[in-house]
Amino acid sequence: MLVKSAEFVCSNTQVDKLPAPNLPEYAFIGRSNVGKSSLINALTNRKGLAKTSQRPGKTQLINHFIINDNWYLVDLPGYGYAQTSKKNREDWGKFIRYYLTRRENLQCIFVLIDSRLEPQKIDLDFCCWLGEKGLPFMLIFTKGDKQSNVKSDQNMAKFKRALLKWFEEVPRRFLTSSEEKVGLEPILEAIDEINAGFEPPIVTEEI
Repeated sequence: MLVKSAEFVCSNTQVDKLPAPNLPEYAFIGRSNVGKSSLINALTNRKGLAKTSQRPGKTQLINHFIINDNWYLVDLPGYGYAQTSKKNREDWGKFIRYYLTRRENLQCIFVLIDSRLEPQKIDLDFCCWLGEKGLPFMLIFTKGDKQSNVKSDQNMAKFKRALLKWFEEVPRRFLTSSEEKVGLEPILEAIDEINAGFEPPIVTEEI
């Protein structure tokens, strides 16, 4: 897939105020400071589309971007550490969970994992929650340029083994580098494949 256009649409925390669910949608989420904004900018080839920061937890809203005028990329707040109050973190968690379970046109959730780390409980717990809810997801391992491919492969294999304690099969996995723009095309190809079979949900209005 060639990304020809990528435009910001809206930011909010209320699912009923999101764009109409008539296009396929893909959510990107991960632990704070996993490199999510950098990955989104690399995927779309737009340097400042998603705001990057050295301060973890900067993304605090559901951010919608429309790609090629035919699908939505959604930047979700990171889970885990954030420099904010416990109440704010709990509120974010509630609206994220509500969005993930209620958004009719959400096709896949891309969970970002730091390839430099061995399996982290917070990542495994989130993947298990997605599995319990029957939500489709794929894994994107970030920062592959920060270490050898051998080390990244070892950590990815460990994560796979950890997930297999709860899952019969492990979702599709991608190893990426935002700085070197490595591993991005397979993600776009996966989105393209899903887009080909998308049918807009039938939304009934309440009387």
